[in-house]
Amino acid sequence: MSTAKRIIRPEIQALAAYHVMDASGLVKLDVMESPYRLPEWLAKEVGEVVANLELNRYPIPTANKLRGLIKQTMGVPAGCEVLLGNGSDECITYITTAIGKPGAVVLAPSPSFVIFQMAAMFQHLKFVGVPLNDDFSLDADKFIAAVKEHQPALTWIAYPNNPTGNAFAVKDIERIIAAASGLVVIDEAYQPFADGSFMPRLNEFDNVVVMRTVSKIGMAGMRLGYVAGKPEWINEFDKTRPPYNINVMTEAVAIKLLEHKAVLDEQARAILAEREVVAAELRKLPQLTVYPSATNFVLARVAGEKGAAAKVFDAMKAAGVLIKNLSGGHPALENCLRITIGTPEEDRAMLAALKAALR
Repeated sequence: MSTAKRIIRPEIQALAAYHVMDASGLVKLDVMESPYRLPEWLAKEVGEVVANLELNRYPIPTANKLRGLIKQTMGVPAGCEVLLGNGSDECITYITTAIGKPGAVVLAPSPSFVIFQMAAMFQHLKFVGVPLNDDFSLDADKFIAAVKEHQPALTWIAYPNNPTGNAFAVKDIERIIAAASGLVVIDEAYQPFADGSFMPRLNEFDNVVVMRTVSKIGMAGMRLGYVAGKPEWINEFDKTRPPYNINVMTEAVAIKLLEHKAVLDEQARAILAEREVVAAELRKLPQLTVYPSATNFVLARVAGEKGAAAKVFDAMKAAGVLIKNLSGGHPALENCLRITIGTPEEDRAMLAALKAALR
């Protein structure tokens, strides 16, 4: 047995690394990015900002200017604080680390964002996934029963949910918050495409924080997430955060772009409008079951035996279009395809490839 095999935790050895496919030369509709680049004038201003950075210096750990701008532009309530992460994945890590007492339980709907479960495992915590209904709606009574049984220190609610795309009923989330004796994190990664938010309500609850990312509104390559909540939570999370986790380029560029957030908001509105066009076209295909979406992607299930989605995925990739085949990731997602909304031109190419693959 090699030294690595002997030393590395067995559960880590049993994992497959998070895999992102090479999209070179393909229409890229697989990982929920914005399809829109910056307008030329704004890209030029960003370039000037980057050119003037002192790359020989460490970042300012507090990132006060950026945090203040996030509070202002994202509607963080007065009295609440913001903590930044190198993507929301890092926010998940430091939150999980902070609550990770021996024997602590982490609870989430299932299927939901896979990193919730992975972060719990990395911290030696018990993860409990509460199955969603067959249509991916939330059974609030079943979920609350699980909360009462397991008394989780940490409960994740993705609102809207990834990878299913739907937004759970607000009244059900309110019931879960009321039933939970531990922390409830509302993951609002897709909030720009949804109708509601718990951000304005943070001061109503003593056990809720809101996590977001700017990845879906044109800044995926920068890796910037954040958590907003009352100081009693944020100050404790800050103790587990790496001190220089936000690099100077991310900070400077995010400040410039948030100063022009209207540009990003306009792009998000275009994606939202295009989502409705794409969803309507998908619903015309009898081989697909199309699920409601409050995100920048649409989930569809391919009819047929096991492996039907894989055949469609392979045919579309051969035709130059990359989407996401979710089969194998979770039993409830068998034969499910996740299609990120692109530009109108990209989506026409996607629909043509999909129709050909379904023939």
